[in-house]
Amino acid sequence: QVRLVESGGGLVQPGGSLRLSCSTSGSLFSFNVMGWYRQAPGKQRESVAHISSSGSTTYSGSVKGRFTISRDDAENTVYLQMNSLKFEDTAVYYCNVWQGARSYWGQGTQVTVSS
Repeated sequence: QVRLVESGGGLVQPGGSLRLSCSTSGSLFSFNVMGWYRQAPGKQRESVAHISSSGSTTYSGSVKGRFTISRDDAENTVYLQMNSLKFEDTAVYYCNVWQGARSYWGQGTQVTVSS
């Protein structure tokens, strides 16, 4: 059973930084695509960033240039470095990974940007 655990969320002031981590367990193989989504109160879950097994990355327009996604395949872990955080980045951030045709989700970690 694949299990994902996010960490690194918290309260940060505007302009600050946080680094999210998503550690995985229960898989003998690396994942094809690893990524991050977020869901703000009253809004739909949205894609934030993804990274393929080859290292190709994609970002939503709202975070491009501020967030950086990376992965460590030896540890089957994906990271999200978030810089220059804004109020509108406040959300629960979810890790998502694909292995073949199967998708797995973490339980989410809260990121709150507030002064």
